[in-house]
Amino acid sequence: MKRVDDFRLKFGQKEYVPIMVGGMGVDISTAELALETARLGGIGHISDAMVNDVSDRRFDTSFVKDKTRQYKFNIDNADKSGIKFDLGVLAEATRRHVGATMEAKKGDGLIFVNCMEKLTMNGPRETLQVRMASAMDAGIDGITLSAGLHLGSFALIADHPRFRDVKLGIIVSSVRALQLFLRKNARLNRLPDFVIVEGPLAGGHLGFGMDWEQYDLATIMAEVIKYVMDEQLGIPVIAAGGIFTGSDAVQYLEMGSAAVQVATRFTVATECGLPEEVKQDYFKANEDDIEVNTISPTGYPMRMLKSSPAIGSGIRPGCESYGYLLDGNGNCAYITAYNRELALHPDGKNLVVMDKTCLCTHMRNFKCWTCGHYTYRLKDTSSRNADGSYQMLSAEHIFKDYQFSVDHQIALPTGTVTL
Repeated sequence: MKRVDDFRLKFGQKEYVPIMVGGMGVDISTAELALETARLGGIGHISDAMVNDVSDRRFDTSFVKDKTRQYKFNIDNADKSGIKFDLGVLAEATRRHVGATMEAKKGDGLIFVNCMEKLTMNGPRETLQVRMASAMDAGIDGITLSAGLHLGSFALIADHPRFRDVKLGIIVSSVRALQLFLRKNARLNRLPDFVIVEGPLAGGHLGFGMDWEQYDLATIMAEVIKYVMDEQLGIPVIAAGGIFTGSDAVQYLEMGSAAVQVATRFTVATECGLPEEVKQDYFKANEDDIEVNTISPTGYPMRMLKSSPAIGSGIRPGCESYGYLLDGNGNCAYITAYNRELALHPDGKNLVVMDKTCLCTHMRNFKCWTCGHYTYRLKDTSSRNADGSYQMLSAEHIFKDYQFSVDHQIALPTGTVTL
């Protein structure tokens, strides 16, 4: 009976444990989580979502406070088009976060940064270019392009001296999305180094519509693997979304997946950035506590716990401090929804906005509890303490359980095994 450890992910002449831990923002995939993954021989992700705020937390900088002070005059203004990110500050925050992580790296694994195209930041091209280039400047091993088609993203960094050195990959949810990406970037003569195929059971934003239940990861994987083989592209294809046990992973590795990307089980790792009380909510969740909704201003459906405080919250848009989802014209779907409700309730008290949420503020405050479909199974991966809470797990424990388990068994922190 095969284990994940019987396989290896190959990049050129180098081999890695074929386990990639996904890039969960905002700082849910912490540097500590990524570093542990790399130390164990796999690939860890940090996220550059709201990197200015992450820098403030990690290094006691004052980027968010300074931006808030600069645009304080605009707080009550519905027009957010004048709120811009200082590209120099954005570059510094990225270099701090990435650079400190890379300096601390040990082991034979790699550390990638997850870059979401939908973080448009009222300057979609300029801000994305700075984020990617600064991460490369700071020594990142690879960049995973997510939350968007990224049709022009390679071109933004084509002149960077590390463009053909850094591992560059793309997340897709269909073979058509991959074909479109490759066609748009053909003139650069630079194939992606890996492709992550994310299925409909993943956490957070989904690359599907609200008909996500009509799709399944195995079918999409088979289509992408066949296309890559038929075209003799030689690109490693990595399965993601709903891979809960080592045996789940082996099933994809045996069908030709070069590795698996996993995240849900690491949300309750001690190294994960979620607050301890939120991790307990994840442990205690049942299947009917999880929903896919459309409250994200990005336009993508998003999977989360129904009890997320972000749902229905009518807080004032926090664009002066954050504004990561402002499009190139300074618009955001939450601002539109908020102003609609404010017009109906001019006193502004106890506003309820059900159709969208201020994702920046709520993700920053860990109140938008995004999760994978199998979050309700987390309780089966741990043991309960005397007070009824669940025991936290180390990233090493979870990683090695994926790496060495068989028969869909899950190793409990006590050393016992359950099905």
